[in-house]
Amino acid sequence: MAAPIVVYPPDEDGGRRVRAGCAIPGGAYRTGDLLDFLRRAGLDPDDVTLDDPG
Repeated sequence: MAAPIVVYPPDEDGGRRVRAGCAIPGGAYRTGDLLDFLRRAGLDPDDVTLDDPG
């Protein structure tokens, strides 16, 4: 099972902190950044709805 992913609201620079389980792999500035984090966390980006609040 993939780690739970949390994407935080934008910071003052426009980046969003991404948390995968208990690790924070970095910040996402573009959709491509977020999809890369999801892929590394074990999710298939094609199966992810980015506007899903769950």
